[in-house]
Amino acid sequence: MSLLGAFRRRPPADAAARARVADLARRLGGFGPEVSLTVSEIVCADPACPGTETVILILAPGARSRACKVGKPLEAVTDEDVAAVVRG
Repeated sequence: MSLLGAFRRRPPADAAARARVADLARRLGGFGPEVSLTVSEIVCADPACPGTETVILILAPGARSRACKVGKPLEAVTDEDVAAVVRG
């Protein structure tokens, strides 16, 4: 299986849920307005993956991008989940 075949995009998650998680990441990570955040929900078809996961991509000027993963669907992500991945 190719790497591209290992991932399938789910139907677009609710924009409000993505905004909620991005706002949590910005606040809990202490990121200013110069940092871009994207939130995606993906389904990994690889048996080693947790299945559906939420990925918070942090793009800070002058730094490497960082992907923070929560092994849950977007709707199930909690404040504690976000705090654990953006601080750790």
